[in-house]
Amino acid sequence: MLCLNRMLFGRKAAIAMFRAAIGLAAGLMLGLSSLSAAETFKPDCFRPAPETKVMQTKPRPGPYRVALANGFAGNSWRIQMIQGLKAWAARPENAKDIKELKVISTGTDVAAQIGAIDNLIAAGYDAIITIAVSPTSFDPVIKRAKKAGVVLIPFDNVLDSDQVIQVTEPQVEFETVKAQFVYDNMPEKKGKVLEIRGLPGNAVDRDRSIGFHKVFDNKPGIDIVTVVGNWDDGTVQKVVSDAIATHGQFSGIVTQHGSTGLMNALNDAKHPKVPLGTSGENGSLKMIHDGGWTSISRVQSPLLAVVAMQAAIAELQGKPLPQLVLLPIPTIYSKDLREGVNYFSNVPDNFQDGADIPACNAVVPLEELMRQKPDNT
Repeated sequence: MLCLNRMLFGRKAAIAMFRAAIGLAAGLMLGLSSLSAAETFKPDCFRPAPETKVMQTKPRPGPYRVALANGFAGNSWRIQMIQGLKAWAARPENAKDIKELKVISTGTDVAAQIGAIDNLIAAGYDAIITIAVSPTSFDPVIKRAKKAGVVLIPFDNVLDSDQVIQVTEPQVEFETVKAQFVYDNMPEKKGKVLEIRGLPGNAVDRDRSIGFHKVFDNKPGIDIVTVVGNWDDGTVQKVVSDAIATHGQFSGIVTQHGSTGLMNALNDAKHPKVPLGTSGENGSLKMIHDGGWTSISRVQSPLLAVVAMQAAIAELQGKPLPQLVLLPIPTIYSKDLREGVNYFSNVPDNFQDGADIPACNAVVPLEELMRQKPDNT
């Protein structure tokens, strides 16, 4: 379960007081619905987290001006995310609801991202989806969005808040399963285990690390080495190479992302085969299969952006939605890898395999994706 339930929503009483104090305007803001989570709009797609509340707002006519307020844009996942959203929005069946799609990437600075969201609110956009640079500091901009009647939906890296609808995958469980697989497949339950973290300050990096440590902390004979890979193949390759040079061989390795960089570093160092917890980059899956590695790969889909935008449009249309949407995690085991099924020889190494979300009709073929540019618009 997400640590949102355990760590973040421990603030429920304070949040309730905050809601009462700001006096949200009826009809402009999200309100609680009497429906149960099972009665929400398209529950097979917008899967409610356990015990989440239902939120609903007064419908307004489209088409809508919508925006993506992205932060960091320096890895292949973020590029594929932007391309996938643009490709989905360009389809005629979706474009009829979208008057304008604006994309902004602001980097890793929290103030810059919040400033961009404020600018979009002031410019009159109907809905904004965002990958938050930080899980905190967003309460004031949530309040400003609500006051202006602007839908704000964080996805992927979500916020420490239950005041807005959010779309993600259960991040603690995401990494716990990977770490447990690695531990279970270590022939000797001892030695050095390498943890490769993501971009510092983000909710996903924090929660994934919690999941990793739930498995490996307090295990006798285990020595954890942690490096920061920024979810980037090039960075991961360098920090793994440096870790091997400094610490020698590892008994198991878990990386949040950047698995192609991990495999390049292991192959360059002629590292003995050890169990791996990886992500779903196409190049890494090819190398895992061809090299006979034992691995689990779990996929954080770049098409979360599409599901978040679908949720934003549904909210604008007055549909009841769960406050916290938890999508299932595509999981690929090395024993199940098949060319042409879950990895592809004619696809770029940094392409994220297993990204489609059929339950939400979020399926974007590579050729359609590649027609889009990841630039700001």
